[in-house]
Amino acid sequence: MEQLGVDEVYIGRMSGKNTNRPELQKMMEYVRRGDTVIVESISRFARNTRDLLELVEKLSAKGVEFVSKKEAIDTTIPTGKFMLTVFGAVAELEREYILQRQREGIAIAKANGVYKGRKPIQPPEFEKVMVKWRRGEITAAEAMWQMGVSKSTFYRRVKMANLDTPPKNDENIRKSF
Repeated sequence: MEQLGVDEVYIGRMSGKNTNRPELQKMMEYVRRGDTVIVESISRFARNTRDLLELVEKLSAKGVEFVSKKEAIDTTIPTGKFMLTVFGAVAELEREYILQRQREGIAIAKANGVYKGRKPIQPPEFEKVMVKWRRGEITAAEAMWQMGVSKSTFYRRVKMANLDTPPKNDENIRKSF
């Protein structure tokens, strides 16, 4: 991109599946009338036709042109605008096919007992922190902070370990884990 003599380079490392991306937002705020936005590929700029056309429309409203290197699309000419719509639709279709194949592959793997999903993360200090919380030495918020888990994860683990009732003694605490 630097060979093209651009003033600013924005590199988005997040997925192009939606428009809530910090680098995209910075770029959209920065561009001014007369600028040209050059992207490597429209599939990295937007993953569905609607988002692509909305982004290009916002650029056009600001007087900014759009060029895609890979697809050789230039919105400064009428055929470029038409090709943008066609390639946007093809990129969206390709993304949908990928997601469909992924879902099918996961379903087959689950049926074969191969895919079990993401393995649960168990903080090493889980038992110690839970014992302190059960004894009332620390609050639930403090326990969540020490283990680095969210509120929903904390209470889900409490429920899974059947810890929602107070123990009769320390021995019961150890057995419930």
